[in-house]
Amino acid sequence: MADTAAAVRRELKSRINPQKAAFYPRFFQAGPGQYAEGDKFLGVVVPDQRKVAKQFRDLPRNQIDKLLDDPFHECRLTGLLILVNQFERADSAAARKEIVD
Repeated sequence: MADTAAAVRRELKSRINPQKAAFYPRFFQAGPGQYAEGDKFLGVVVPDQRKVAKQFRDLPRNQIDKLLDDPFHECRLTGLLILVNQFERADSAAARKEIVD
C-alpha cells in the first residue's frame, strides 16, 4: 500500500474509540464560543496515533500537508508526530531546517 494521507486516515479510522469520540469535544472545549470551537474528533487515543505515525514515518511532505489541513484533530496531530519523527531522524541541519520551514 502506498504511503498517502488517505492511508493514514484509514489506519486512524480503524482505531476509533466511540467513547473517546464522544468525550473529546467536551475535553478540548470544541463547542460554540469555546477554545477549539468546531474542531472534529475521531476518538483515537494518542498512543495509537504515535503507532500510526511510526508506521508512516516516511510519508512524503505533500501528504503530510494534507493531514495538517484535515478537519479531524487526530489527523492533524498524527501529521505533526510524523514531522517530529522525520526531524529526529534527519541527518543534517539543512534537512531539519527544511522540516521546520
